[in-house]
Amino acid sequence: MRNMPFIVSRLLGVAALAATALAFSGCKSAPATPANTGSEIANDDAALAARVKAALVADPVLKALPMSVATYRGAVQLSGYVDSEAQMQKALAVTRSVPGVQSVSNELHLRQQ
Repeated sequence: MRNMPFIVSRLLGVAALAATALAFSGCKSAPATPANTGSEIANDDAALAARVKAALVADPVLKALPMSVATYRGAVQLSGYVDSEAQMQKALAVTRSVPGVQSVSNELHLRQQ
């Protein structure tokens, strides 16, 4: 029992060290979220283009029209030909209604009648 003060001081030291480690472990910063890589952006653009094309094909007025859809970071470009101004406006409205579309560039042209 002569070593009792030594053992108590050792236990207190270990307890203090453990408490310090626990205190500092809560201060760790969360790992930073990596920025979108080029392939992730390309996948997002491809998925967005597919959703826009599906929305255009689902419309009975627009499904037979020769239109192309290109996307880049949420910006959608419609190109091709329509028969009337009303079809053009409908195609733009349908495209804007698709979730994820940030902007729409209109490169649609009226067909020569």
